[in-house]
Amino acid sequence: INMENASSVKEFILLGLSENQGVQKIFFVISLFFYMIIVAGNLLIVITVISSQRLNSPMYFFLCSLSFVDICYSSVTTPKMIADFLVENKTISFVGCVAQLFGVHFFGCTEIFILTVMAYDRYIAICRPLHYTTLMTRRVCGQMVIGSWVGGFVHSIVQTLLTTQLPFCGPNKIDHYFCDVHPLLQLACTDTYTVGIIVVANSGMITLSCFLILVMSYVVILVSLKSQTSEGWHKALSTCGSHITVVILFFGPCTFIYIRPSSNLSEDKSVALFYTVITPMLNPLIYTLRNEEVKSAMRKLWRRKVGSE
Repeated sequence: INMENASSVKEFILLGLSENQGVQKIFFVISLFFYMIIVAGNLLIVITVISSQRLNSPMYFFLCSLSFVDICYSSVTTPKMIADFLVENKTISFVGCVAQLFGVHFFGCTEIFILTVMAYDRYIAICRPLHYTTLMTRRVCGQMVIGSWVGGFVHSIVQTLLTTQLPFCGPNKIDHYFCDVHPLLQLACTDTYTVGIIVVANSGMITLSCFLILVMSYVVILVSLKSQTSEGWHKALSTCGSHITVVILFFGPCTFIYIRPSSNLSEDKSVALFYTVITPMLNPLIYTLRNEEVKSAMRKLWRRKVGSE
């Protein structure tokens, strides 16, 4: 694709979260701190799951994949945002912008699919416990995760190609802290109505259908729990509770932004902070604080580490 000839714009200027110097310095400190927590927390989960023999069930395999995606996902936007708080002109090259757009949709969509797979895993574990080991084999779990990545890739390619086909001839100011479809559509110097609809349909269809699958699997789980003892109830809810929390934190803002044609970008970017920074940061906390097995595996890992030194 020869992107350069249709577009005279070689770079974009990201307006970021605030124009105020003082506010930017505060944001710099906060977001750097958040990003360090995201990387450390999610890495800790990945290392714990990989190195612990006890955490070899599909649930933890998926959790490990989710944490890995979270690190990649926030790394597409957050480091650039952090660096931009310190500089006056927040530019990003055309290619860099397209790469960011691709990364955000690739990892974001992969995350949506992995969350959906996790709900399916909980459904099988609770509603068909006797068939669990035969249904959720290593191979099946591996295929599901690979499928999530492939799905994310296909979705992202579509979004990226649709956007890069548009001509950009200025203005080049993006009212956001990263390159996303909606802000770019507003800058294209052609009518983007049809592309806008395709883009919203593409994101919306994926988000909505996955969300429906999630809701349905949880409805089925809750219905099947009616016959359970209160202890069974409690156990099931504790494994599902953390997942439901993460799903709401991630899908809520995502649906808000991608399911409607964008009108208010400044509103969009504060909502986007949620699923690019806040959710990846909270995921490890939500999953570990509510999960005794993960906590004890982490303690063991820590003791091994300290003991070996």
